[in-house]
Formats: sequence, structure tokens, C-alpha cells
Amino acid sequence: MNDNPRIHPTAIIDPGARLGEGVSVGAYTVIGAEVEIGDGCQIGPHCSFAGPTRIGRENRFISHVAVGGEPQDKKFAGERTELVIGDRNVFREFVTLNRGTGGGGGVTRIGDDNWMLAYTHVAHDCIVGNHCVFSNNTTLAGHVTVGDWVIISGFAGAHQFCRIGDHAFLGMGALVNGDVTPYTMVGGNSIGRPRGINSEGLKRRGFSPERIAAIKRAYRTLFVAGLPLAEAREQLSRQAEDSEDVRLLLEFLDSGERPLLR
Repeated sequence: MNDNPRIHPTAIIDPGARLGEGVSVGAYTVIGAEVEIGDGCQIGPHCSFAGPTRIGRENRFISHVAVGGEPQDKKFAGERTELVIGDRNVFREFVTLNRGTGGGGGVTRIGDDNWMLAYTHVAHDCIVGNHCVFSNNTTLAGHVTVGDWVIISGFAGAHQFCRIGDHAFLGMGALVNGDVTPYTMVGGNSIGRPRGINSEGLKRRGFSPERIAAIKRAYRTLFVAGLPLAEAREQLSRQAEDSEDVRLLLEFLDSGERPLLR
């Protein structure tokens, strides 16, 4: 096996870019300065990479992907910011991934083993965890934080500064303008609302019936019982004594800055 990068003759690679072993680059792709691409990455045709951008191993960029572009933020004044991507992610056609801003921490960060399907947009200063699936036309505004194992359906999106907790599920067309608690399923067109927990996803990930029952009880306390938020937090604190999953949910509530989607 040839470990040298395999570069199509029509691709343009800046001398300041660094490509790892076994990288392949398709036709008419442009890779700019200060772009680091890890071993085994596959880059299709007509992609664009701008730096500073650091990309891990074995990622796939299928076609027409725009990586590391300037943030779409009027406050951005050309300061040095970056995009950091982990390992084994798949980016389908026309995905756009922007660098961070100086005022937002300076980094947009994407973890490992994510699938981002066609026309997904990840804006400046977003933090995306691991094992997520973003379906076609998923849109994250700036400063959105997404946990692990999150599924976002087609044409769904999140308002700036929102957080989406681990194992959450956003249904097709759901637009969220508040924090989405872990394990929660959000449905509805226009502004989405909680519609139960993501029980099917939890089963697929090996959650026991006991863990799922504790999460369902916490969900009912927070969203169904009609309690004021302060009283719901008190009840969740008691439930968290016997459930690590409920403790995670409570920590999520206690660390939020946006209103809770409730």
C-alpha cells in the first residue's frame, strides 16, 4: 500500500498545508495554508479547506464540502481562530463547517464518529460531541453545544447558544430556541417541543429497562407534572440519588444559560 498522499492533478494544495499518510484528494479540491489533515482521510472532488484547521484520522469528505471558512459573524475582524475535527467522521455533499470567533472561544470543535449528511451547516464556535447523526439540512447557529449520540432529523436546527444534551432526538423540521435536556425527543414543526424521551435510541445503545424507567420518571417530573421549575429541580435532586442518568440531567439543567425548552 502506498502511504503517500494521492492527489488528483487538478487539485490545488498550498505549500503550508500538511497531509498525513494515505490521504486521497479528489479533482478540483483546494486545500489552503495551515490546514492539517490526518492519516487515511478521503477527500472527494470540489471540496474547499481553509485554515487554521486541524483534522484527525480517517475522515471522509464526499463532495463539495466547505471546511474551515470564516465565521458568518459581523463581529469577526480577521482574528486567528480555528476549526478542530476528530476522527472517523463522514461529511456528505455541501456540508459547511466554519471556524470560531475571537469572542466565542476561538474554536469550532467536532468530535469523533459523526455523520453529517447533505447541506448540514455547523456555524462558528459550535461544539459537537461524538456518534451524532445530523440529517439533511441540519443547521446549527453559532455557539451551539451538542452532546454525544444526538440525532437531528432533516430540516431541523438550533438557535444560537442552545445546548442539546446527550442521546436527544430532534424530529423533522423541529427548530429549538432553548436547551434540550439529555434523552429527550423533540417534535413538531416550527418551534419544537418535548415529546417524551428518546427511548428507542436508548434501547439501541444498551440502556437497561431500569435506567430507561428512571429517565422516564425524571421526564414526567420535569415536563408533564406541571411543576414550577424550582420544585421540579428539587424532585429531580432526590431521584438523582439513585440514578447516574438523572444526575447527568440535573447537571445539564444547572449549567444552562438559555431558557429551557419546556
